[in-house]
Amino acid sequence: MHENPEPSSLAGHSSREPRAAERPWRPRTQRLGAAFFSGESSLLLILVMLVLIAIFWVLLRDTAFMSVGNFMNIVKAKTPVIVMAVASVFVISAGEIDLSVASVPPVAGTLVATLLANGYNIWLAVGAALAVGLVVGLINGAITVQLGIPSFIVTLGMIGVLEGAARLISGEQAVPILNGAYTSIFGQGSLGEIPVLLVWAIAAGASGTLVLRRTPFGKAVLATGGNEVAARYSGISTRRIKVTVLILSDLAGAVAGLLYAGQFGSGRYDLGGGDLLTVLAAVVIGGTSLSGGRGSVEGAIAGALLVGLVNNGVILLGFSTPEQQIFSGFIIVLAVALSGRRLSPLRRLR
Repeated sequence: MHENPEPSSLAGHSSREPRAAERPWRPRTQRLGAAFFSGESSLLLILVMLVLIAIFWVLLRDTAFMSVGNFMNIVKAKTPVIVMAVASVFVISAGEIDLSVASVPPVAGTLVATLLANGYNIWLAVGAALAVGLVVGLINGAITVQLGIPSFIVTLGMIGVLEGAARLISGEQAVPILNGAYTSIFGQGSLGEIPVLLVWAIAAGASGTLVLRRTPFGKAVLATGGNEVAARYSGISTRRIKVTVLILSDLAGAVAGLLYAGQFGSGRYDLGGGDLLTVLAAVVIGGTSLSGGRGSVEGAIAGALLVGLVNNGVILLGFSTPEQQIFSGFIIVLAVALSGRRLSPLRRLR
């Protein structure tokens, strides 16, 4: 003889099933939370930046803040940052960091200006400036890989060397560039209606995206940053990858210096001052993981332009220089802090 189940157990069973059936949205909510709150995602960072830009748009609706002309000026101003950010994606994706990338432009810029002022051929001067980036990257990479010193420490020390070199070369004075061909190619010229700086930005973005996504080198970079031991066992020379990305990073810094010098028509020891935090913020906002193994070139470019729009909005609102620095620094710290979160989506949503 079978006993009838107790009413309380039936009630409990029947009450749990409807609750489970009534919450089909929960998995989707969890996935959405994972997208916005995961440290590996840039969605929340981009949302914060877009909200800020929308606020500026409302406050500056009677100005040219969102005009095509103003946006083109931002693109031209941020082209050197875009070039450095593209290269930094490779470095960070490989599990390293190059703090000296933004200290190469003053050396390259003052060197090319000094050589041109002394009558040297334009391509010899450009080659010498690029050689600076090559040597700096090679030194950073060799010390990091051969001696096992963290790239953070190596490149931090290199900042002081480069800052001193820039002051020494320029004598702490602006060195004017009177070579029209140089300024036309590296900053002030145009191809028809297209500013040459926009061409440089597009070229950097297209080549970086192609290399990272479509070539064995790009895949090796991501594998090295994702799991160096596994990458090594799969036949990837992780040491060579790390040296290469650091060389590419400082070569990009040299190109940025050439662009700054061409844009301003002079070489100065303070070219690109403060660009390091902007470059890192652009890379982080763009979705590149600070822990390595994941990178987005197009995201870094979008991040650089978003940072440029926010900075431009702050200027148009009439903030003083110290206030601009405080606001920009706060945004950058916020971006890095949000990117560093490693919270479980389930725990976050409960």
